[in-house]
Amino acid sequence: MRLYYSRASPFAAKARMAARHCDLPVETVPADTSAEPADLLAANPLGKIPVLVLDDGTAVYDSAVICDYFDRMSGNQLVPQELGAWRFVKTFEALADGVGDALILVVYEARFRPEDKRHQGWVDKQMRKADRGLAALETMLDELPDGPTTAHFALAALLGWMELRFAGKIAGERPKLAAWLADFPALFPAFEELRPRA
Repeated sequence: MRLYYSRASPFAAKARMAARHCDLPVETVPADTSAEPADLLAANPLGKIPVLVLDDGTAVYDSAVICDYFDRMSGNQLVPQELGAWRFVKTFEALADGVGDALILVVYEARFRPEDKRHQGWVDKQMRKADRGLAALETMLDELPDGPTTAHFALAALLGWMELRFAGKIAGERPKLAAWLADFPALFPAFEELRPRA
């Protein structure tokens, strides 16, 4: 299997951590989404990462679906199967991913839109979404199962990415999340290798 990714992407980091945890052999293929490479577009017409290409050429995307695929392949090593625990893990994962979606839009507004075309009200709205999501994640931390699960990997990937793109925000505003991230490598030592990087 091949996984198209970028080093900085929190969603790709989540998928890579899930594959490592499940001990699944995955070849990683760097992809520059802004260049719209033909092999990436052939795998995912949206041109987004991560994309998992199976041995038979079938493509699987996005990160939540890839992680669910790994979960099925590995005999449910990533998501608990009892209904209440499944609901919590998948909802937590979706919330962490949603915070990442909002913050990526903030980054892209500054990176790709000319300064005179930027809409501060829209940026502020995305930041409010992210801040509400981070507050909710912090209150939910104590309910996380022992793990690691896709919820753990989604949160670790998000917070690791925020250390790159929003340096100081977590440490300054969400000390409980910061402490959780500092402790996460003890649960999953490969995090230091697979975390989002510039």
